[in-house]
Amino acid sequence: MRTQFLSLCLCAVAWGGWLVPTSSASEARETPLVRAVKKAKVAVVNIHTEKLEKTSHDREGGFPAVPPKRINGMGTGIIVDERGYIVTNQHVVADVESMSCTLSDGSTHTARVISFDRKHDLAIIKINASRPLPTMPLGTSSDLMLGETVVAIGNAFGYTDTVTSGIVSSLSRDVEVNETQSYKNLIQTDASINPGNSGGPLINLDGDVVGINVAIRAGAQRIGFTIPIDDARRYIARLMNIERLGETYHGVVSHDEKRPDSFKMIVDSVEANSPGAAAGLQTGDVILQVAAIKVNDGADFERALLGQDVGAAVDIKVKRGEQDVDLKLAVAKTPANLARNRPNAPVNRGQNEESLEELIWRTVGLKVTKAGPQQFAESNSRYRGGLQVSEVRPDSPAVASGIRPGDVLVGLHEWETIKPEDIRFILTHQQVASNEQVRFFLIRGQEVLQGNLKVVSALRVADTPKPVVK
Repeated sequence: MRTQFLSLCLCAVAWGGWLVPTSSASEARETPLVRAVKKAKVAVVNIHTEKLEKTSHDREGGFPAVPPKRINGMGTGIIVDERGYIVTNQHVVADVESMSCTLSDGSTHTARVISFDRKHDLAIIKINASRPLPTMPLGTSSDLMLGETVVAIGNAFGYTDTVTSGIVSSLSRDVEVNETQSYKNLIQTDASINPGNSGGPLINLDGDVVGINVAIRAGAQRIGFTIPIDDARRYIARLMNIERLGETYHGVVSHDEKRPDSFKMIVDSVEANSPGAAAGLQTGDVILQVAAIKVNDGADFERALLGQDVGAAVDIKVKRGEQDVDLKLAVAKTPANLARNRPNAPVNRGQNEESLEELIWRTVGLKVTKAGPQQFAESNSRYRGGLQVSEVRPDSPAVASGIRPGDVLVGLHEWETIKPEDIRFILTHQQVASNEQVRFFLIRGQEVLQGNLKVVSALRVADTPKPVVK
């Protein structure tokens, strides 16, 4: 080893009796680990959040007796779409009031929550990017080996872009964090994972993402856990599903096939009279590309169709047997008869279904109307709009929380409430459990007040409001 070092030093250029170092690092220094970090780092974002600490509430009004403190949080995310869609852990963004993301180029952007999955602890957030962003270099967790070198990149304790290395310590770990959160099939690693690493990538020496860091073992040394990327991509596909986010649909049912040398999205079936059927897709087709996006799995398929206009045909390339086939697919508005039976899709009222007004009255105990702009001008509020409370049901969750007629509800859970449909979305699509306490914000006179509201079960819909800004 010493002989090699000396020979490398002697390769420097002699000038005036001094050794002048070359301008670039030697091959010995630029190891596979260094190259892997360079490849993956551009798609990693550092997340900074702010929330209010949970406090005890007075018995009469349901509002904090002492103003709660603001708590700064941190986490990491991975860019999954060029338009600024980012995956992170749900616990990173839970109950946040404001959130920003710093990219690898140093620029900072305001972010908002798009969708999340509490059970699997994943969320999609979005920034408004002025340019196409680099996306995660996708790997597979199907061929991970015990003892294989892996690298974690993240916002550890707020130290942005921290790199730690280790090995795969174990596979298929089931971990219970507490009574409400457990994980299945995790990767265990001894690459150092710290608070702030959550949501960041675990990469292999090829620089490909093989997992999303999620948890550590408290009190242990170098025992961390990661969601396998093959599992995570299936959940990401659901979180970016166009019915969930865009109220459009394609009618394609598929599964992913991941091997080290082959990533495939294979069509299982196509719903009759759906856009997929109209495009000519068939069972067994392997979807290769949608518009300009190469399709590796269902997550790519959903993001490629997300934001497409209803009726606008996009090019699709599929492999059918041994042949490549070019098709055109135009997404359609989700039909009412399908929407009622789909999770994460809009619910349209049928003959025996309750109206939106009835739903809010039953679950929360309020009658509301859209508030006029004068209320916000008078209170110097930064809120874009709200819902005027006209009536409160006796013995309702709203009464117990101190909400009164005349109040203007401006935020619930972590979302703004500008129209009544926002309440239905928050209580259903965001998976708020029956009797769960959710935070609310309202304007009363010149004051902005907050408290906790216990709600009952509701229907599921997908009409996404923007996060509340406080």
